[in-house]
Amino acid sequence: MELRVKVVPKSSRNEILGPMADGTLKVKIAAAPEKGKANAELCAFLARHYGVPKSAVTILSGASSPRKLVRIAP
Repeated sequence: MELRVKVVPKSSRNEILGPMADGTLKVKIAAAPEKGKANAELCAFLARHYGVPKSAVTILSGASSPRKLVRIAP
């Protein structure tokens, strides 16, 4: 499955806010967007949420952008 995700870093906690008007999933992440910390936390959070290993979650594009395309393998 591939998801379009908008990340809001440096939030008080990790949570999924839900879909935006264009279908992009808005996700709050507690980690700061420096040295890949927010990306790593996003992958770990989505892995826990969807019940898959962390290695099954990959950022396909947008690694340095708030808007990302993420693949979640079964």
